[in-house]
Amino acid sequence: MEKSEKKQSEERQMQKAVVIVGPTASGKSSWGLDLAKTYNGEIISADSRQVYKKMDIGTAKEIGEWQWHMSWKGWRHVYMVDNIMHHLVDIIDPGKKFTVAEFRDKAIKYIKLAHKNDRTPFVVGGTGLYVSSLVDNLHIPRIAPNKKLRDSLEEKTVEQLMQVLVSLDPVAAKTIDKKNKRRIIRALEVCILSAEPFSDQRKKGGQVFNFLQIGIHTPRDLLYDRINNRVDKMIQRGLIQEIEKLLRQKYSWDLPSMSGIGYKQFYDYFSGNGTLEEAVNILKRDTRRFAKRQLSWFKRDKRIVWCQSYKEANERVKEFLEV
Repeated sequence: MEKSEKKQSEERQMQKAVVIVGPTASGKSSWGLDLAKTYNGEIISADSRQVYKKMDIGTAKEIGEWQWHMSWKGWRHVYMVDNIMHHLVDIIDPGKKFTVAEFRDKAIKYIKLAHKNDRTPFVVGGTGLYVSSLVDNLHIPRIAPNKKLRDSLEEKTVEQLMQVLVSLDPVAAKTIDKKNKRRIIRALEVCILSAEPFSDQRKKGGQVFNFLQIGIHTPRDLLYDRINNRVDKMIQRGLIQEIEKLLRQKYSWDLPSMSGIGYKQFYDYFSGNGTLEEAVNILKRDTRRFAKRQLSWFKRDKRIVWCQSYKEANERVKEFLEV
């Protein structure tokens, strides 16, 4: 038996999971929800922002409610959206951190739980590192954050940090998002505290599940229109009031939860150094740039099947689950 045939045979014996990826505002949540309804599914969110409580509008979180449900393991408190279970949504206080390693471990658990409940697991989200950690079974470094080290690194410019990273880990320096200072600091933190390159610690493990990865292809002009409209609707829904409430509860702008798309763009506005109109335009611009970076990340993975319509995706999923 040839190697490729052997691998296909091994994959068929594994538990299956469907992954829906794409840039922000491409329709991932809608596709995932419809597919979960069609194939008796549960959704595992792969969105690094939607894990946070109290942050609903700025993260474009699907409106749902917490309910108690009986499973083979007993009663479970589950976030429900249109009668579909959603996991890793609305679970962490904005003042706390949620790591890639935590995501990977919990996502594996919920995929296995879905199968035990005779349901199809759908992993839905646009955080590329989350998806990669799961699909490639990455061994993520478990180095605890070091505030003293981070504070010292924070004083340096991105250019200075990149120079250090190039010297410590040239492989990571080539692939890391050079505009994401927090990500660069984390890579340096791991390198320094573990005395090993950051890139060496993200080794792929053995395949855990048989994944079908579906990517949503959306023409750029349409995607950018959707992003602009989404931001306008966020403002109408009360994004400013949501941020005001978080600030009243003493959540700092320096927190990972507050430094993401949808929140940090309003820092100048709340500091009295900018207008609301300027903040909204910056959010639209940054979201478009973020979508572009998401596409660049996912396009590197040649295993992703890009679909232009929900019908096409549904056919792919049906074929995958029936084999």
